[in-house]
Amino acid sequence: MTEIGADENRDFVTALARGIEVLGVCGRSGGGVTLAEAARLTGLSRATVRRSLLTLAAMGYVAAEGRVFSLTPKVLTLAGGYLRSMPLARLAQPVLDRISRQLGESCSLATLDGGQIIYVARAEARRIISVDLAVGSSLPAFCTSMGRVLLAGLPSDEISQRLSRMKLEPLTERTVTDPATLLALLEGVRTAGFCLVDQELETGLRSLAVPIRSLRGSVIAAINVSTQVSRVSMHDLHVTILPVLQAAAYDLRPAGE
Repeated sequence: MTEIGADENRDFVTALARGIEVLGVCGRSGGGVTLAEAARLTGLSRATVRRSLLTLAAMGYVAAEGRVFSLTPKVLTLAGGYLRSMPLARLAQPVLDRISRQLGESCSLATLDGGQIIYVARAEARRIISVDLAVGSSLPAFCTSMGRVLLAGLPSDEISQRLSRMKLEPLTERTVTDPATLLALLEGVRTAGFCLVDQELETGLRSLAVPIRSLRGSVIAAINVSTQVSRVSMHDLHVTILPVLQAAAYDLRPAGE
């Protein structure tokens, strides 16, 4: 082992990492989790999970009701600092609200975090997906329109590395999971400047996304509109919704770089 590797191992706080894992699974279900469920989801021992849960409870981040542990509102303070430091999220919210009212569809803004997208702003016109999405929610990047837009904005070698670390599991019969096919799709997204995903995340759901770029041209976020197959045709997505998203993405470019 190199000296750098040894330093990295000494600097890694295992107990902290395990506590964060446990905190994450507490928020995975709206109804909370039991100690046994948290142990199963994290792969940690029950003793380790118990210590983490009791510590998080003592700090006020989780609360116990009987045998079930769930998140408390205090966890919002962890994300609050990030959102306050991201002016794009604040600027985007009225734009998303306007688009949602104009089109009668849900509109979202997301950034890339490893193999997932994280919602940083959202205007929901109606519930069209089984997952309850809100600011802070995450979805797989490889099968979502915003995820593909964000991945397509990366250097080609980094795209391949990220795909190799993702669990490319089918969520519907249409989900593309072949890495070579995904690479070709992402190249097409990069060329076209937008991405349309048709029922790969959830049956009956279509989503169209465009990148938000810095003044230097790098992709810093993505904005999308999600709709139901029965309500909006592919033609309308291209002709009606795409221009609205492109105009919004242009308006949301950060100024003063």
